[in-house]
Amino acid sequence: MEYMLGVDIGTTSVKTVLYDTDGKVKGYSNNGYPLYQDTPDMNEEDPEEIFSAITEGIGEVVRKANIQSSELKGVSFSCAMHSLILLDENYKPLTRAILWGDNRSVKYADELKQSPTGMELYQKTGVPIHPMTPLSKMIWLRNEHADVFNKARWFVGIKEYVLYKLFGELKEDYSIANATGLFNIYNLDWDDQALEVAGVTKDRLPELVDTTYQLKGLHEEYAKVLGIDIDTPFIIGASDGPLANLGVNATKPGVVAVTIGTSGAVRVITDKPKTDPKARVFCYYLAKDMWVIGGPVNNGGVVFRWVRDQLCAPEKVTAEQMQIDPYDLLTDIASKIPAGSDGLIFFPFLGGERAPIWDANARGSFFGLSRTHTRAHMIRASLEGIIYNLYTVMLALEEVVGKPSSIQASGGFARSELWRQMLTDIFEQDVSIPESFESTALGAATLGMYSLGIIDSLSDVSKFVGNTVTHHPNPENFEAYRDLIPIYIRLSRSLQPEYANIAEFQRTHKTTNKNNVSHS
Repeated sequence: MEYMLGVDIGTTSVKTVLYDTDGKVKGYSNNGYPLYQDTPDMNEEDPEEIFSAITEGIGEVVRKANIQSSELKGVSFSCAMHSLILLDENYKPLTRAILWGDNRSVKYADELKQSPTGMELYQKTGVPIHPMTPLSKMIWLRNEHADVFNKARWFVGIKEYVLYKLFGELKEDYSIANATGLFNIYNLDWDDQALEVAGVTKDRLPELVDTTYQLKGLHEEYAKVLGIDIDTPFIIGASDGPLANLGVNATKPGVVAVTIGTSGAVRVITDKPKTDPKARVFCYYLAKDMWVIGGPVNNGGVVFRWVRDQLCAPEKVTAEQMQIDPYDLLTDIASKIPAGSDGLIFFPFLGGERAPIWDANARGSFFGLSRTHTRAHMIRASLEGIIYNLYTVMLALEEVVGKPSSIQASGGFARSELWRQMLTDIFEQDVSIPESFESTALGAATLGMYSLGIIDSLSDVSKFVGNTVTHHPNPENFEAYRDLIPIYIRLSRSLQPEYANIAEFQRTHKTTNKNNVSHS
């Protein structure tokens, strides 16, 4: 047999999936790492902890599958976007990995967004101006941490750092580079104007390569740790959002992929780069003649984790005593509440928000609370709020690329039948869930097989995704949502002017949380 490893470096864990060349899963591991949030706007991880999780994950899967080194044809990567690590001249980290959810550059992002330069950069890079981007993070570091910024020789993301440690090559694929806000989508190179705004030069950034680029010559010490041959090719791969589209076979025009993991996104693939006159959606490279247009949200599964930990501590204890997943118990409780949560609406902006409002100051809230509402209503309203927000992203996307012909959904939420039906009812359209549960890793493996010539086209992923389950809208439910969604949209707009004020209050009166938020 021949095998391919898909490695997905996510926000809270690395998922390593072994596939045979027919796309069948032959091994799996999920290795987590802690998230550091010492202050409310901080969102960081330790590069060495991520590196260890990756090597442990690959080694574990290879060892358990008991495959011969000659049978492993390649290792291909997916990675979360927008991370930034500053390295010294010896390639040693000067910072932790600053992640997409880090909002400390909000002041500088807002200033840039409100200037004519902000729109100029968006139109050239396809990335809305926001604190998530390495561009904004570099401006913040240059202004507020000049000592570290000036000491840095290299500015890289987590995947670039990992592959440098494994191979001694500092390369960055077009897809990850695209998400930095520093990459020109029309000439596939670092953008001179963006670099000037960031305060860096090309020689402080990795060399750019296509997403099919192969690295060879794995350092011998790591080959032993991983249990693979030093000549095994590693395919640099792409970013997680575009690869999730590939992994659910949402590659044709009009086929939309909706993903809810820790965060979430709505995306569609086109054959050329495209931007939005209102700067609400991104445009990211996947492969030659394949561009992903869409909108990301900060607040996906991370909101449900907050509900579990902060609103539902008793239920969490009960679930542990019953030896069941707390999330399963909470979704069961929510399923007893009617669609629309009896008029309770939740705005899920617990970590600021990206699409469609692109406001790092956004904050969460419940609206419509009455004495008749219970904790069960709050659980359901929280889940619905996540999907309401994704639906507003879909509305923006429709203005740019047209109404979707079909929807493919994936991510951790797809394991919940309640969430799947909610998505179907709120979007008021059939939603298909592919059998392949780790769509991003499958996308990475498929890209790797294409790079190695094992398959002739990325469209061959259609053979790998397996059977799909399709959900159909429930008329009773979507009629309730039809009434509530306009209220949600009007309220979100009316609240926005006050977000900056409440965020400023929180920063002025902030407290330090020395406890790390774990990956669990």
